[in-house]
Amino acid sequence: MPIPENCFNQFNQSNQDENDSSDDEQAETKDGDKGAELDTIIKGGAITAAGQGLRLHCMSIIGQVEGHYLLGSGQKATKYEHLIPLLVSVELDDAVDGLLIMLNTMGGDVEAGLAIAEMIASMTKPTVSLILGGGHSIGVPLAVSAKRSFIVPTASMTLHPVRISGTVIGAPQTFYYFNRMQDRILSFIGSHSKADVNKVRELIMKTDEIATDIGSVINGNEAVELGLIGAVGGLSDAIAALREMKEQKSEENKNNTNNTDK
Repeated sequence: MPIPENCFNQFNQSNQDENDSSDDEQAETKDGDKGAELDTIIKGGAITAAGQGLRLHCMSIIGQVEGHYLLGSGQKATKYEHLIPLLVSVELDDAVDGLLIMLNTMGGDVEAGLAIAEMIASMTKPTVSLILGGGHSIGVPLAVSAKRSFIVPTASMTLHPVRISGTVIGAPQTFYYFNRMQDRILSFIGSHSKADVNKVRELIMKTDEIATDIGSVINGNEAVELGLIGAVGGLSDAIAALREMKEQKSEENKNNTNNTDK
């Protein structure tokens, strides 16, 4: 008994509908993934990117580093309570090869900035910092905390003494506290860069560089000459450094495994 032609048409139409539905679901999945990535960037200023045999986590530190007190709604801020658990997840994630820190910060809370810097410095994963617009104030320790550091030629860094807002008690103990905090920052910079601490202190205390403040402003080339930053470079240089560090770490792990087998 012959099969009516309309049955074939219905069968073909059904298959076509199923294919269209599958394509729509795949498109929705891709759109959902893109939406999730965009949401991560908007909320945390960070994203994990992969390509050319490298999977890295890109973290941005912009505006002011927000510490124990909330900043005004009109100010861009990086919240340290978001970055600290993020750094833990990057360190423990075997799928992530390294961390790229993008800096364009005017500074902020000293203790919060140092906390983030100490976390980055203690990581075993390859870490690279890149100063784009500015790495001012507490941004200096953040920049030097990575294993390798870069700065674009047009970027700048401001070195100035620790300051505090609000009520200040006019007593010798207050200035002693400021000095100790300044020493903590200088000690960290000296331990994680090639800069001479005495030279950095001298630039911090200069009185003829900034019209309304004490300190110095240095550009990218000067930061490298001073030893604060490793090299003048951009995004491609930072990614190349991470790839090189990944390969070195893989080679070290391979050699350690061979030695253990012996």
